[in-house]
Amino acid sequence: MEIRYNSTRSKSAPVKASEAILRGLSEDGGLFVPDHIPALDVPVDKLAEMDYRQTAYEVMKLFLTDFTGEELKDCIAKAYDDKFDTEEIAPVVEKDGAYYLELFHGATIAFKDMALSILPHLLTTSAKKNHVKNEIVILTATSGDTGKAALSGFADVEGTRIVVFYPKNGVSPIQEKQMITQKGKNTRVIGIHGNFDDAQTGVKKIFGDRKLAEEMDAKGFQFSSANSINIGRLVPQIVYYVYAYGQLLKAGKIKAGEKINVTVPTGNFGNILAAYYAKQMGLPIDKLICASNENKVLYDFFRTGTYDRNREFVLTSSPSMDILISSNLERLIYHIAGNDADKNRELMSALTQGGTYTITEAMKAELADFYGNYADEKETAETIRSLYEKTGYVIDTHTAVASCVYEKYRKETGDERPTVLASTASPFKFTRSVMKAIDGGYEQMEDFELVDKLSEISGVKTPKAIEEIRTAPVLHNYVCEKDEMKQAVTGFLRL
Repeated sequence: MEIRYNSTRSKSAPVKASEAILRGLSEDGGLFVPDHIPALDVPVDKLAEMDYRQTAYEVMKLFLTDFTGEELKDCIAKAYDDKFDTEEIAPVVEKDGAYYLELFHGATIAFKDMALSILPHLLTTSAKKNHVKNEIVILTATSGDTGKAALSGFADVEGTRIVVFYPKNGVSPIQEKQMITQKGKNTRVIGIHGNFDDAQTGVKKIFGDRKLAEEMDAKGFQFSSANSINIGRLVPQIVYYVYAYGQLLKAGKIKAGEKINVTVPTGNFGNILAAYYAKQMGLPIDKLICASNENKVLYDFFRTGTYDRNREFVLTSSPSMDILISSNLERLIYHIAGNDADKNRELMSALTQGGTYTITEAMKAELADFYGNYADEKETAETIRSLYEKTGYVIDTHTAVASCVYEKYRKETGDERPTVLASTASPFKFTRSVMKAIDGGYEQMEDFELVDKLSEISGVKTPKAIEEIRTAPVLHNYVCEKDEMKQAVTGFLRL
């Protein structure tokens, strides 16, 4: 059955999957959502027999219904190849009573690789299907990981250019080095004086600039997005939850049909929304545990029903979650409002104008599947140290937030159901924070000395992604004010 995509903010004509991927964002500022959530048509017991590529096909064919089977299989084969350092693509590792879904085995050692390895292929296929003659300009804001994964995916892809904005002082040293050393004639990385929310707001503003869109079209360009606001990012993320369930079945850790919980460290809400969609498809998931850091806007939302970004912005050791405007939450709001675009638009307008909105009691009741909590900086560090001392397993700061919140959930509820934790980044991406948590005595070391020490104590070989940037030259040293982002883009395109 064909799926069309509606805007979360209007009743405008629905579009095909390929059109939604190309546009990234609806013209009215809304996000594209499927007109219905398809049911998983593979019996759950069969998931144990499928590898990652087969699972990806079975999930994605249900959402991307205007792609032929051949087109989709081609995109999947190109994405999930030897750029991942393990055959499983996303291994599930059991440690201390939880199952860590390792989503960091791709080219940039963060979970964003899982979707951004395939998005360029989905996008170029969509362009051909829709007879697009323009060069596609990918415009993206990053809190640290999306930027490098998008740059890596789109570097030197014919018919595309990519511009990435990041908060100049709001990412880890390794994250920044990964981005500013990026090769590719079609790439541009720009630091802004501001935080991630400023970068994300600026990108959305550029997307909504009709006059600029007309100027670009005249010069043979059009915008698209690699952020998780693009449905082409979200659909591939559903895959790894389905795959994780199959891996637990295969290992005999659960029985077919047995429910599991999923814990996700959450910033922009895309990763946990993908788990929500997997549950809606019929995957046996019970609780969706939403883990926040000290920027606990989502924890407060799940507790009170009020979303309020009017608060101090905290720079933490888990910078990819330092977000006060969780863009993908809009998709969930639309669904729990009964797919009511008018109600959603009213709430999003309130957020833009006053920085806050409150959902109805009926909508709040629809959030029963979710549990929210947060970990402060001290708890995050303690979780890293404790797990390492117990098991020798080293996790990054974002995964530690999830692990800490999962322990809080277990103590609070007594629920011992098998639980998958989304392990969203390699500890090598946040070596300074990780090593400080394990032993404060390492603080005087240089960043790459810390990398070598982490490899030594964890018994894990330093990832290729880190070795590559050790001596790489800086190729992008562009910085702008947050209100100069449009000029930075037009300058790159020479408009």
